[in-house]
Amino acid sequence: MSLSKTTKRPARSSGRRRTKIKRVCIMTGGGDAPGLNAVLRAFVKTCGELGIEVYGSEDGFEGLIQPDRLVKLRPSSVRGILPKGGSVLGCSNTANPFAYPSTTRGGKTRYVDVSAQVVERIQAHGIDALVMVGGDGTMGHGRAMMKLGVPVIGVPKTIDNDLAATEVTFGFDTAVSTATWAIDALHSTAESHDRVMIVELMGRYAGWIALCAGIAGGADVIAIPEIPYDIDRIVDKLRKRSEAGVTFSIVVVGEGAVPADGARATIAAGRDGHLERLGGAGAAMAKLLEGRIDHEIRVTVLGHLQRGGSPSSFDRLLGTRFGVEAARLCKAGKIGHMVALRGGEVISVPLREALKAPKLVRPRGELVRVARSVGIELGG
Repeated sequence: MSLSKTTKRPARSSGRRRTKIKRVCIMTGGGDAPGLNAVLRAFVKTCGELGIEVYGSEDGFEGLIQPDRLVKLRPSSVRGILPKGGSVLGCSNTANPFAYPSTTRGGKTRYVDVSAQVVERIQAHGIDALVMVGGDGTMGHGRAMMKLGVPVIGVPKTIDNDLAATEVTFGFDTAVSTATWAIDALHSTAESHDRVMIVELMGRYAGWIALCAGIAGGADVIAIPEIPYDIDRIVDKLRKRSEAGVTFSIVVVGEGAVPADGARATIAAGRDGHLERLGGAGAAMAKLLEGRIDHEIRVTVLGHLQRGGSPSSFDRLLGTRFGVEAARLCKAGKIGHMVALRGGEVISVPLREALKAPKLVRPRGELVRVARSVGIELGG
């Protein structure tokens, strides 16, 4: 893809905010998700038709923090990127303008607020609106930037599917498909070796990926964050399968799953501007099962495979629809809004709705009832 660096134009005056948007900057914040390039492609192509100039900020906010990291995006720049995973602009979940990592002379890392520098750069480049593609963290940064006077338009993105303002986020369908493929593959090796296979899936504090992939993949046990699990119930399920002559089992564990009498597994504690890093939920369950079942136990952590690869047709389509609507919001000057899918239609909602309580699996909801009806043990 051919990208050219931006040229500055005189900064806008500090008077009344301009409502007509002619130059925008788009960024892909947080972690990557299949379908990001579909958004970029649709946004840039539609803005070209609407007469809006587009620049991209490389690696999330890095492009607005570091020099020479803004690139001009033309329709020719986004040609051929629709089936590609990741983001051609790059992503970053550490470039937080309100807590940006900086190394001291002593080699230690401290976190500083560089938001004023970001605002100055936006004004210096004559950018009329910032289009932010991301999850709840990115949308939170967007709300904070608006308080500093930066016009913001949001596009929801997360494989976790936990944003309450939209029925579904792009990237989720691909992540579930990848996880389902992995569960399918584990069935044959589990059966061959008479093993209990535990597969740990992403999703943070929401169990959507684990629940949907577990049902689609025919798992025997699914543990999700919204239903703390009783290990005795899981042991009982696995024993009953063994007594019935079934020599293997598939256990799906969401990374945020937690035992009813234990703590959530983490790799690193949270700090200002950054959430804790989850990990180890599958290994934690394996440890609880050791010595209580007559099978070998193996753990597979699918990890970032769920973020990678070519997006599904659903995610390409949804990303394209979101990109087009975001460009239309720019044309209409509808700042402070985010695109969303509701009732099968792409609409816009106030950005603050994205920051309401996260959308979690309802413990007594329809999907949980489906899982229980087909004999899946949820541990609680």
